[in-house]
Amino acid sequence: MSEVELKEEVIRALKGVYDPEIPVDVYELGLIYDIKIFPVNNVYVLMTLTSPSCPSAEAIPVEVEQKIREIEGVSEVSVELTFDPPYSQDMMSEAAKLELGFM
Repeated sequence: MSEVELKEEVIRALKGVYDPEIPVDVYELGLIYDIKIFPVNNVYVLMTLTSPSCPSAEAIPVEVEQKIREIEGVSEVSVELTFDPPYSQDMMSEAAKLELGFM
């Protein structure tokens, strides 16, 4: 699998992870800041949460890592959590804004 194909698979996996309080996946919410694919199919994801006090603060990154590990061919997965820059609703995709009634 090429780097581009693997990144597409990672995005597909991320679209299966939801913040329990919001009916939109973490990718469309804009919680994923960066996805890097390193040699030998090592995946790095830099992400945030809607707020540092999010009740799902521990569960969401763990679920992100599990979903990516399920992709065939992935060697290692590293999920880093950051609150810089802080999350804002401007980071949501148009689809997420529509879903949540912000448009």
